[in-house]
Amino acid sequence: MLALAFGAGAFVSRLPQTAQAAAAPAVATSIDLNALDPADFPPPNPALPNIRTKTLAQVDSSVFALSVGTAPKHTHAGTTEVQFVLAGTGTEWLGDKQISLAPGMFVVVPPNTAHGGFTGGPFRLYTVKTPPQDPSDYHMVP
Repeated sequence: MLALAFGAGAFVSRLPQTAQAAAAPAVATSIDLNALDPADFPPPNPALPNIRTKTLAQVDSSVFALSVGTAPKHTHAGTTEVQFVLAGTGTEWLGDKQISLAPGMFVVVPPNTAHGGFTGGPFRLYTVKTPPQDPSDYHMVP
């Protein structure tokens, strides 16, 4: 049995591997988040017209961004999202309850957790998504 397992392992290790691009190396960067204005953001996604997001950096398997506005209640199946509220007050859905938001709030949204559906705002959120969110991984929640 041991010889069979060794042989199978040796065979599998020689199968062609799918090529993967290496992550771009981190670049020394300094960004004044308070100095960014609407002209610095890309246009909103047509599916999310009330929020604009600017990617600040991608390091290894995380994307760091600044989002301005509000988003409807939704989930991401394959991404953990971390939010830090820089500006705006109101509420957001987190799972099955609404939580209060104000500058200084730190929110962790595990995969498949409903979030968004903001009241109040507009909000300015520093976000980290890990791993980077696939553009199709956005699922509306009623």
